[in-house]
Amino acid sequence: MKRLPNLVLPLCSALLLAACAVQTAPITHQPMAVRPQPQPAQLPADGSIFQAASYQPLFEDKVPVRVGDILTVTIRENNRSSSKEETEGERDSSINGGINAGVSLPFFPGAIEKKLGGASLNGSGSASESGSSSNTNSSSFNASITVTVIDVYPNGNLLVSGEKQMKINGEHEFIRLSGVINPRDIKQGNNVESTRMADARIEQINQGRSRAYNDTGWLQKIFLSLLPF
Repeated sequence: MKRLPNLVLPLCSALLLAACAVQTAPITHQPMAVRPQPQPAQLPADGSIFQAASYQPLFEDKVPVRVGDILTVTIRENNRSSSKEETEGERDSSINGGINAGVSLPFFPGAIEKKLGGASLNGSGSASESGSSSNTNSSSFNASITVTVIDVYPNGNLLVSGEKQMKINGEHEFIRLSGVINPRDIKQGNNVESTRMADARIEQINQGRSRAYNDTGWLQKIFLSLLPF
């Protein structure tokens, strides 16, 4: 009876660790947002009309090119995959043999030949196999999210990342997105399609009553992970 308290603490620790392991980390690039870099100190005005500190090119596109700039990503992901496989095979085999009484065996000459003379052996077999399988999978995800430029690569590409949270009637929804964007793909209004993103990572997570009813409990997940069968 004294050993029972010694087993309670390790068991509780294992359950807590397993419960923490259920929570998965985000797959998107971190951090989700950054502050813009501080502007360099401006020189005092020298009285001229042209000021280098406040100069902006007249024909420059106002697209996000710096860390901290924001843009809107339109998510239109429609994925569909299908596979079909058919196999068919057939094999036939046969064997025929006989024993001639005129042939003598080296170990028992004349004894076994008379008894087995004229005996024949016939055998045949056949095997066939056929099977077919098909699989179809489709998914659709349409949304929009405004993200922040968190890094600018040497070639000018932008690493963006952002998160949107909505909580309505106890339902908490997360939409996270990150990826690499070419500034040339940014359209008017600082909008870009998710299909034009490289290394795109998109995830949607729902937390609430409906998710709690459909999801497996953490204790049940622990026992399912421990069961060897």
